[in-house]
Amino acid sequence: MKVVPLRLQPGADLRGALDAWMGKQEAQAGCLISAVGSLSVAELRLAGASEATVILGDLEILSLSGTLSRDGAHLHISVANSNGAVLGGHLCPGSLVRTTAELVIGLLPEWRFRRELDPTTGYAELGISQRD
Repeated sequence: MKVVPLRLQPGADLRGALDAWMGKQEAQAGCLISAVGSLSVAELRLAGASEATVILGDLEILSLSGTLSRDGAHLHISVANSNGAVLGGHLCPGSLVRTTAELVIGLLPEWRFRRELDPTTGYAELGISQRD
């Protein structure tokens, strides 16, 4: 595994930046190792929901985990508001960095991740293969 640190600036779209960054990598598989920072807007798809919920305010990133591939990511995030209330779900585009997002990403050069429609779930799920 190759470990790469990444810092996103205020105003960056967290999901969009991760997708764009992964698209430029030679590796075709990655994962989030750690993430800290804050958001001013969080767009989360909550469990069982079909649409994103928009949360506005000063939000601390408590956790961010998931897989990265060139054709999309599957990321879950939990955030706390200024009262300490926590909410989590799928990270959607439009989640904006407030002060910083400090990420540590693991790239897996021996593997290839891709998103494939799974007829059982109806979602683009993780396809895994070894690289030649």
